[in-house]
Amino acid sequence: MNQTQLQKKVPSLYEAFQNNFSIGAAVNPKTLVSGSDLLVNHFNSLTSENHMKFENLQPQEGVFTFEEADQLFAFAEANGKMVRGHTLVWHNQTPDWVFQDGDKPATRELALKRMKDHITAVMGRYKGKIYAWDVVNEAVTDSGEVLLRDSKWLQAVGEDYIAKAFEFAHEVDPDALLFYNDYNESDPGKSEKIYTLVKSLLDQGVPIHGIGLQAHWNIHDPSLENIRAAMERYASLGLQLHITEMDVSVFKFDDKRTDLLEPTEEMVELQEQRYQQFFDIFNEYKESISNVTFWGVADDYTWLDYFPVASRKNWPFLFDKNHQPKSSFWNIINDQK
Repeated sequence: MNQTQLQKKVPSLYEAFQNNFSIGAAVNPKTLVSGSDLLVNHFNSLTSENHMKFENLQPQEGVFTFEEADQLFAFAEANGKMVRGHTLVWHNQTPDWVFQDGDKPATRELALKRMKDHITAVMGRYKGKIYAWDVVNEAVTDSGEVLLRDSKWLQAVGEDYIAKAFEFAHEVDPDALLFYNDYNESDPGKSEKIYTLVKSLLDQGVPIHGIGLQAHWNIHDPSLENIRAAMERYASLGLQLHITEMDVSVFKFDDKRTDLLEPTEEMVELQEQRYQQFFDIFNEYKESISNVTFWGVADDYTWLDYFPVASRKNWPFLFDKNHQPKSSFWNIINDQK
């Protein structure tokens, strides 16, 4: 029995939740191939992990490299999958040339022109093929009183760079859903900052349709109370919520242990419990949540491998390294029956 036949014996993840929200996975050129059976059978939304970010699509001014992104769209079209766009404006993975004018810093006008040109080229190429975009990524600070991260975009343009990005995006594709996306979104202090930023955009009449909760969580944090409180706060704005980059690490972020070749029994049990609790909350907020995307496909590859600890494997997904469903998968599937 081949891998495809094996997968067909397992209930489809996205079909189990089709009345609540779509189920997505982040992919790259390698996992599009290695995880193709899982992607076809269990996910109906795809996000490019890295290959639609600024430095990948426009490494030099006016020089666009769409080939790897196009592979994703070919796969999505061939298999009837939706695509989320990630990401247009971010302080990371943006080439230095965007903020330079020769040996001087770029002016506000030049930085805005480059932002608009990039958004126009990228969204224009994929117009009608992307149902939602993470327009601005990770713009608020993690702690302290200051609201916005001191990024090169903020330095070059000013605080309205966020509003401008959404306005440019809406001009290019008025039908695409436009999201602000961030991590630590369930931390009480940061969630209030995200709320404040998004409310200010709405108050200005900026075309924003949703908030992306990255949900890089683990088997201990954040608390269910904090997740629920953040959901309530965001949902009160009347916008769509997407879980955009979900994984459930078996380590706390500050856990530096490197002695494990497999997760411990306790880790497996806690991960199973946490996934069930998280999906209970997602189901509870299904009127607001329209997509849940995992930041990967299966445990054979995750960005958490060797991060933040250089020599350590992680096991954060519903499918194991052999692409078989884990106990966490069966729990949330059986809950839906």
